[in-house]
Amino acid sequence: MAQQLELPEIETIRRDLERDIVGRKVKGIDVKGLKTLDGHKTKKSFVDLIVGAKVDTVERTGLTMTLGLNNEHTMLITLGENGRLQRCPSRTKADSDIQITITFTQGGDLRIADKKGSSAVSVVPNEELAEHMTDPDELGLDLMAQPLSWIEFGRFVLQRSVPLKVLLTDPSAFVGIGEIYSDEILFDAGLMYDRLSSELTTQEVRRLYRSVVGVLHDAIKYRGTSIEERPFVDLAGEAGDYGDHLSVYGKAGELSPRSRLPIEKATFKGHTVFYCTTQV
Repeated sequence: MAQQLELPEIETIRRDLERDIVGRKVKGIDVKGLKTLDGHKTKKSFVDLIVGAKVDTVERTGLTMTLGLNNEHTMLITLGENGRLQRCPSRTKADSDIQITITFTQGGDLRIADKKGSSAVSVVPNEELAEHMTDPDELGLDLMAQPLSWIEFGRFVLQRSVPLKVLLTDPSAFVGIGEIYSDEILFDAGLMYDRLSSELTTQEVRRLYRSVVGVLHDAIKYRGTSIEERPFVDLAGEAGDYGDHLSVYGKAGELSPRSRLPIEKATFKGHTVFYCTTQV
């Protein structure tokens, strides 16, 4: 089964959307079916809220992208494991998995593809937006959107007593860190996946903090990770390049860039983990 996109992929798309569609006016919408529409019983109830509106903002709350419209409504897009967004000229032939096509008065289409309907798209009045978003108290730390000092980070980590792999991949603890980036973060920090967060030393907390920030930042810089079991392409259909910079994930048996010994693979609390024996 495909994996969910993680924060670097969603942030890459968000930044592209912000650069490309803010200020554009919606001319028309074609909805193939209701499988990706969340909270809309008919196509018309969705289409009528968008046609004629202009996109004012493109932001992100957790892994949900929010497109602020100039008609006091917001469009929510949460990409599932089979979802992708595509920007292209209107004359481009549509792929069979395109579920929604938004055509702008200038600048072509924004297309939402999802073969299995794992994504969710909706439009809600701004005064009801909070009701449709994850409760802020249930949303984990998003260090790309709301930076913390390492001291605040350390307080957050040390007050929990959870294995680091479980902590990093818990969406109520951290936004958008899944199987790929948790392994890369732990390798970079030199920490084992089964270490309890409450038992880290001050130096280890600082290393973990630098690694979380550094790995996520680099993954965004390289426009996300595209690998065989979790392909990812940006709005233009270009694959993310961070897969070329992975140190341990998916590399069992290959030589570790740190020890030159084979990278190990283990199963831990429902996760497949890739690690180097130098991690402690």
